[in-house]
Amino acid sequence: MKLLEEKILHDGNIRAGNVLKVDSFLNHQIDVPFIEMLGKEFYRRFGNEKVDKILTIETSGIGIAAVTATYFKVPVLFAKKSSGSNMDKDVYFTQIYSYTHNKTNTVTIAKRFLQAGDRVLIIDDFLANGCALEGLLDMVRQAGAQVAGIGIVIEKGFQGGGDKLRAKGLPLVSLAIVDAMDSATGKISFRKEARE
Repeated sequence: MKLLEEKILHDGNIRAGNVLKVDSFLNHQIDVPFIEMLGKEFYRRFGNEKVDKILTIETSGIGIAAVTATYFKVPVLFAKKSSGSNMDKDVYFTQIYSYTHNKTNTVTIAKRFLQAGDRVLIIDDFLANGCALEGLLDMVRQAGAQVAGIGIVIEKGFQGGGDKLRAKGLPLVSLAIVDAMDSATGKISFRKEARE
């Protein structure tokens, strides 16, 4: 998506350790009119699929998932990284390694919200090595639900997670795929196939 690539080039910052900061519009401060265009694009790409709910992981995926859900007119379910006293005890859970925070989280979804036969569209802000998505897919499998599609705003193509998931035949769409980035020069290059 050319518009997203331009936004990344204009507002994104590259940090050491292959970190792409887009917190001015996507995952800290949210540019709602811009995110609304991304949600509409996900609907264009997946609107022909039967979708019962949209699944993401807290916290950065919630904004884009919620906006996307307004087009599909379905609820958003997000996997929780922590459990409190008000969390259901009957849950699906999995372990997910966070590349950004360099730690493993136990994430949970209440079983009453994800059931056999549900058709789930997974939406997230970033895809790097694929650990978060693998965890979400694991919980979808535990529930006996089906993946209607996977929509990612920004994929770091050079980290290989997206390619591994595509090799499994999963219906993955990334709106922008970063092929390379250089923190010294600030240069970012994109994979052309995401511009569909």
